[in-house]
This record gives sequence, C-alpha cells and structure tokens, in this order.
Amino acid sequence: MGQGKARAWYVISLRPQGGHAALRRAAARVGAGVIALSPWSLVAREDDEARQAWEAARACEVVVFTSPAAVRFAHALVPIGAGPGQVLIGTGSGTRAALARLGLAALAPSRMDSEGLLDLPALATLARRPVGLVTAPQGRGTLAPALQARGAQLHLAEVYQRQPVPLSARAIARLDALQAPACVLVTSGGALREVLERLPARSAAALRAQPAIVASARLAGLALQAGFERVLQAEGPRAAQLLATAQAMYSHRLS
Repeated sequence: MGQGKARAWYVISLRPQGGHAALRRAAARVGAGVIALSPWSLVAREDDEARQAWEAARACEVVVFTSPAAVRFAHALVPIGAGPGQVLIGTGSGTRAALARLGLAALAPSRMDSEGLLDLPALATLARRPVGLVTAPQGRGTLAPALQARGAQLHLAEVYQRQPVPLSARAIARLDALQAPACVLVTSGGALREVLERLPARSAAALRAQPAIVASARLAGLALQAGFERVLQAEGPRAAQLLATAQAMYSHRLS
C-alpha cells in the first residue's frame, strides 16, 4: 500500500496536485489514509488578457470568487480591494476565509454550491448590474449562464487554469490493490470525469466500486451517471464535511 503505516480505511482524493494537505490532516484525525489521484494542477494566468479581464471584474459592483484558488491567483495578478458599496462573494466558507485573510469582508452561502450561491439576496436582483466572476476556464459552468439570465452584465475573469498532469502510477497501484474500506471524495465533476477517462479500465472499475461522497446534489447526479452505485451527499465541500460523511458510513464496520 505504499509508504507509511496501513490505515483502517481510505479516502481517494481527486483534488488538484498539491491540494491534499488539509484533507490529509482531517483524515489523520479520524484514522483514515489518503490516496491522492490528481488529474491536474492549478496554474496562474499572467497574460495581458487575463489581467485586463480581472481589472474589469474587480471594478464591478458585485464580485464573485468561485474558489480559494480564484482569490489567490487574482490577488497575485492585481491585489484585491473593496470599494465603497462593493460586494464580495465567495462560493463557500473556504473562499470567504481566503478573502478574510486579505482583510476583506465577504458573503458566502451556507449551502456551498452554485444553487446556494444564487439564493443569496445580493444576487437576487441583477438587472443591468455589473458582476465580476473570478474563476478558471470551465469553472462553475452553470453559474455564469444563471447570472446572465438574471440580467447581470457579466465580466468573466479566468485568472488561473487547470493543467493536466499524469495520474500517479503509485496511486493507481494502491487503488488496484486496495483491500481496506475506501470511498471517493467528489468536489469537482470535471475532475471525476477526467480521472475516469484516463484510468485503465480495471482501475476505473475499481474506482466505481467504491462509494462516492459528493459535495452537492449536482455532483450526486454526475456520480450516478458515471456509474457509481452508492452515492452519499456531504454537507459541503470542506475536508471535515466530506470526512464526517465518510466516517459515519464506515463507523459500524470499524468499531
């Protein structure tokens, strides 16, 4: 099973390369191990087009950040500020915390998905209002059309991109040899699709044989469409929320 002591159960993480640290800490607290199966890394966009798009987005009345990475890469490109009356919004508590670390107050929905975000009163009436959406290409694919459908003058700023990386041969070997209980944590439909498309057939079948712990109802539907037979929805995308659902599922088997 690779380096380190064997664990009683495992979670399979599809987070971007280098983005597993918080999950490893949360897993260790409940006695679980992590198999990191990253399909991509996150890379800054530093070209003039990205800079100009971010400059336009950051000047809007409402600025929506789709992830902590969007905050990090935008701030590195041109520092984030909040003008008088400007509303900053994060898609979840992690994104709001990333803005708070910069000294910026922001709103975030308690339901951390696109649907929860659209329920915020600040996004209820958008007719002809300029709204900045800070994200990556293909990021939050349902959110941009929904904001435009409400009449927003949308300024899209794609400040980073997902760069494919080879799937870890060690992680694939661990997946194929897995005997302990495990589950797949799904916080991105794109990551799930990418991993399943690139895994060898045997390994993809081994992945689908595990329960999927998903961060939203939309992702639950995608997991079922992808062939997962057992899908459980966590309260949100944070590592602790995903691990709590997984731990509850396996607690009776591990006691």
